[in-house]
Amino acid sequence: MTNEQAKADFAAIMGGVREQMRTLARIQQQRAELTATGTARGKKVRVTVNADNVVVDVKFADDIDELNYSDLAKAIIEATQRACKQVAEKTTDLMAPLETQKARLPKLSDLVEGMEEMEIPGVIPASTTRPDNAHIRDVPDGSGLPLAGADGSGRGGSVTDSSW
Repeated sequence: MTNEQAKADFAAIMGGVREQMRTLARIQQQRAELTATGTARGKKVRVTVNADNVVVDVKFADDIDELNYSDLAKAIIEATQRACKQVAEKTTDLMAPLETQKARLPKLSDLVEGMEEMEIPGVIPASTTRPDNAHIRDVPDGSGLPLAGADGSGRGGSVTDSSW
C-alpha cells in the first residue's frame, strides 16, 4: 500500500468517526428527552420513567381505592417495569443509526495485521425480582412496616438512637 493510499484510507476512517460522533451527540440529546409510561391494573396506576429509568411521575385513577396496599405496590412495580421496558426499546431504536454507521467502518482487525477482533461483552440485565425482605413483617394495615423497631426490640427508634 502506498503512503497516499494509507492517507486516503485514514481520512475516510476519520470522516466515518466524525460522522459517528455527530450521530452520537444527536442520539444523546434525544435520549435525554426520552420518557415512557407504563400502566397496570386496568390503568388504575400510571408510572412514567425517564431514559435512566428514574420514576418522574406517578398517577392514580379515581378508583384507586379499590386496590389494597399490597395490590397497589404490585401495580406500581408492574407499571414501572413496563415503562422501563418501553424506554429500553426506544433507546434501541435510537441507537440503530449508530449501529448502521458502525457496521460500515472497518474493523480493527482489518486495519492492523494479526489483531484479533475484540468483542465488548453484552449487558447482563439486572434482576427485576423483589429483594428478600425477611426483616420486614407484614402488619394488618398491609403497609409492610414492622410493628416494632427495625431491630425487633420493640423500641420505636428515634434520631438519637445509637443505630443512626
